[in-house]
Amino acid sequence: MIRKLLAAASVASLCLVSTAMAQETINMWVRTGIGTAFTSLADAYNASHENQIALTEVPFAELVQKYATAIAGGQAPDALSLDLIYTPAFAAAGQLQDLTDWAKGLDYFDSLSPSHVTLGTYEDKVYGLPLLVETSVLAWNKGLYEQAGLDPEKAPANWAEVEANAEAIRALGGDNYGFYFSGGSCGGCMIFTFTPLVWASGADILSEDGQTATLDTPQMRAAVDIYRSMVEKDLVPESSATDNGVNFLSFTNGKIGHQSLGAFAIGTLVNDYPDIDFGVTMIPGVDGGTSSFAGGDNIVVTKDTPRLAAVQEFIEFAYSPEGQKILAENGSLPTRSDIAAQTLEGLDPRLQVAVDAIAVAKTPYTLLFNDLINSANGPWATFTNAAIYGDDVDGAFANAQAEMQSIIDNAP
Repeated sequence: MIRKLLAAASVASLCLVSTAMAQETINMWVRTGIGTAFTSLADAYNASHENQIALTEVPFAELVQKYATAIAGGQAPDALSLDLIYTPAFAAAGQLQDLTDWAKGLDYFDSLSPSHVTLGTYEDKVYGLPLLVETSVLAWNKGLYEQAGLDPEKAPANWAEVEANAEAIRALGGDNYGFYFSGGSCGGCMIFTFTPLVWASGADILSEDGQTATLDTPQMRAAVDIYRSMVEKDLVPESSATDNGVNFLSFTNGKIGHQSLGAFAIGTLVNDYPDIDFGVTMIPGVDGGTSSFAGGDNIVVTKDTPRLAAVQEFIEFAYSPEGQKILAENGSLPTRSDIAAQTLEGLDPRLQVAVDAIAVAKTPYTLLFNDLINSANGPWATFTNAAIYGDDVDGAFANAQAEMQSIIDNAP
């Protein structure tokens, strides 16, 4: 009997040891200030799972370079929350884990944010999946609408209405302005808020394969004309021309009639600026239609990590109804359209506009995003500033088109 008890105890001990050894701790890098949406998700996962996730914050401006360096030195984390625009470049370099079979086996794969999946795909293989989803939308100040004699509940349906309403708001005088955008060499700001005017009308700044610059189109010229007109009519504060993104949330001062913003600003306005009564709508195209920029992060996995199964478990938790609710309650949009309504239940109804934008949102697919678009001295940022504020619109188009194509053609 004693032998049997000892044998049973030994088996139990072995099981405990085995269980302890089976526990995995995922090392994941995130950008500094990633926000409570993701940290709350990680906390909930750790509280409910045997496997754990340990987050290391890296300054946003350093994240891409540090990850590349860590990979080269064999010190890379298991997973990374990566701005989706950089996913193709790391996939092309052979540094990410191929997730294709597992990802496409998820019952809800086809409901995941399409732009994030597109940017996470390279040569028909999936290397990144949506983690934090962001879209751009057009906000209008209902309080200023009312003061200007406009219907505060009627969203502007096109850019003619935006401009006409902006004129009425500017007529209030003082420091009330009809429109705002960060135009001072902020490439990231302008790709996020300005390009949807062109996308909605069927044009783009790059070919689908990213190998040809397609900047000079009638749609882009029409979009430039819309912004130039509002600048020339003094509907936009002069500070816009030098704003490199520091004052991107100028709408929060209560003196701006319209501004294209990220969905994240909805929560900021609701929580931090409760006195501003505002509405949000889809960004109109220059020739009809609507569009949006799909931003945010993909989760990517370092190639050959020994903790792949644990990372996949975490991703599935993020995509579960519980995980999606945690993300939404803390300011991130749902990544799954099939349970979006359930996820948004009880939250601010204006978030639904931002979620609807996911279906029409785009993100440029290129391995050269930083050189072409994000760089303050790159062709996109230089172009938008010169074309909207400068005296030589044709020259701005010609220079930017040529420089973009040169960067593409001479890429290693």
